[in-house]
Amino acid sequence: MKRSVFCLSTLCCFFMTATVFFTGCPAENQSSSGSQDSLGYQDTPASIREYTYGPNEKDDYSAMSSWEMRNKWNLANVHDPSVERWTDDYYYMYQTDASYGNAHSGKGHYYGRRSKDLVNWSYVGMAMPENGAKAWILEKVNEFRREMNLEPFSSINDISWGYWAPTVKKVTKSDGTVVLRMYYDVVIDNYIYSGKQNIEGNFDNSWTERAFIGMMESTDPAENKWEDKGYVLCSSSARGSNFPTMSGDTASSEAAYYRSSTGNWDAYFYFNAIDPTYIPGNHDESYTDTDYLIYGSWHHGFAGLEIDRDTGFPKATLNSDKTNGIGLPWADSPEKLAENGYGTRVYCRGSNANAWQPSEGPEVLYNKKDNYYYMFFANEELSYKYHTRVVRSKNPISDYKDIFGRSAINGGSGTGSCFPIVTHPYKFQNGGDGWVGLSHFTVFEKDGDWFYASQGRLPENAGGNAHSNAIMMGHVRKILWCPNGTDTADLWPIASPERYANIENKDAEITESDIAGTWEHINLVQRNKPGNDVMDVSEYVYFNKDKTVSGAFDGTWYLDSVNKYLTVTLGSTKPNGISDSEIILVLDRELDWESAVDNNKRVATVVYAGISSAKGNSSPTTFWGKRVPSATE
Repeated sequence: MKRSVFCLSTLCCFFMTATVFFTGCPAENQSSSGSQDSLGYQDTPASIREYTYGPNEKDDYSAMSSWEMRNKWNLANVHDPSVERWTDDYYYMYQTDASYGNAHSGKGHYYGRRSKDLVNWSYVGMAMPENGAKAWILEKVNEFRREMNLEPFSSINDISWGYWAPTVKKVTKSDGTVVLRMYYDVVIDNYIYSGKQNIEGNFDNSWTERAFIGMMESTDPAENKWEDKGYVLCSSSARGSNFPTMSGDTASSEAAYYRSSTGNWDAYFYFNAIDPTYIPGNHDESYTDTDYLIYGSWHHGFAGLEIDRDTGFPKATLNSDKTNGIGLPWADSPEKLAENGYGTRVYCRGSNANAWQPSEGPEVLYNKKDNYYYMFFANEELSYKYHTRVVRSKNPISDYKDIFGRSAINGGSGTGSCFPIVTHPYKFQNGGDGWVGLSHFTVFEKDGDWFYASQGRLPENAGGNAHSNAIMMGHVRKILWCPNGTDTADLWPIASPERYANIENKDAEITESDIAGTWEHINLVQRNKPGNDVMDVSEYVYFNKDKTVSGAFDGTWYLDSVNKYLTVTLGSTKPNGISDSEIILVLDRELDWESAVDNNKRVATVVYAGISSAKGNSSPTTFWGKRVPSATE
């Protein structure tokens, strides 16, 4: 099972299986302003040391990547995950097919696993059987081909397709029935004009066929029982309906779907029907008949529309008998597309006229505390630069703004993107190879806390494995709510710098003795560099016992243990690219995944996240940090 490589969207490749062994290693770090002994932080405080060890599996799972080992995968082979809590108090995770080394193809689609603690995950089966959506794919593709004066496919076997990123949400219908609803993607990889597969020598001056979003429901995900509901919507085009009758070997330059070359990304598709996110409309557990769907990837941004809760179909075009009445997927304008049921734009990176936009995977979660909908999304190519940003709105399908208050339609008013950065490729220096391709995620709530779960890729040649970048490990991170600079009334969600491990005493008070010590600090900034060089690499900072700060930046520090705020009044040496006089760092306890002391077991530590002020900085920087465990831990 692999995510197909084709021209409709971004490229994602999986390579041959190779074995790599990867562990973290402790490092002895020296202060630039004196010895550790003189600064008084040699010993790790008991409040950290007493924690139980967390997960100790190697992040490299290549040796157990075969399908026969799936019950041992835990968070191995995670790709584009979506997570939802079901009525049995398990969290269920579903995803795009992923297979390191293509070791287990043809076993069904949307690998499912579940967990109660978000750390230990067990296999539950494939939600989509091997034959999957074949019942409606051929019918819908041929319906549109006939409308376009093109020859229909004679058989389902003539169509090449893949299943891509799902989203799942628990839905209560008007009759009280509770279902787990999944929207999924079916991406057709044949050229529109000729119907030929997208392989070398077949290019016919047309785009590949459109993507489709389908839907299925389950009342018993534990037993992996699903009912497919069929077609919801598909990729749409605002180029109109100029579809000349097929003649010759290549498409006419006058045709709406014409493409001059495979290097032309002036997309035929206005909204690309992949990467849906489903947004429940009721936040007080009362019934409402309206939910919301946002979808889109790489072509012209994201679209949002109202969904009928009971049926799961677009509300604006629902037939009187509650069947899906969505119109044709092309029009002369975006406004007409909206009338046809395909939604209106809610996000656009760069100029509205820019078809090729490297953003995808929107995910929206409602915050009951401030009444904002937060829309997270992925930026840049998948293998290395992939990272996450966030905007917010009071309306689930309009008026999203970034931390500057700039509209998310037009990508932050022409900046190319929106701020803040939520995750980014990174590397801590005290062990490990770092992580790249860190995005396409899900955001969900557990017991009042928010969590972020995504894929993470090892960088190129990690541990000497030439194919290590094809390894996709599931990352679950707690979200920390960080002030905009020092404005504690304006909080933004930033993922923790370390993966969640449900460590013992994770909620224990953080004391000054927990702070004094050596830390690794990372500025999360987008780097326009290739391959492994895209990672933001940590610098050492020393929070000294006398309340001074030295190393990568200097100043003084103050701990607010009640709110878990670490305030740093900056001196002459500041974190790169910021002008703030103060920064507030939000603290938490987490596992140090790069540590490997005591027979290769990982230990707990204290971490922080923060954001520089959007008022004084043109590109607010996200801060990550962790206290380095001492060698005695």
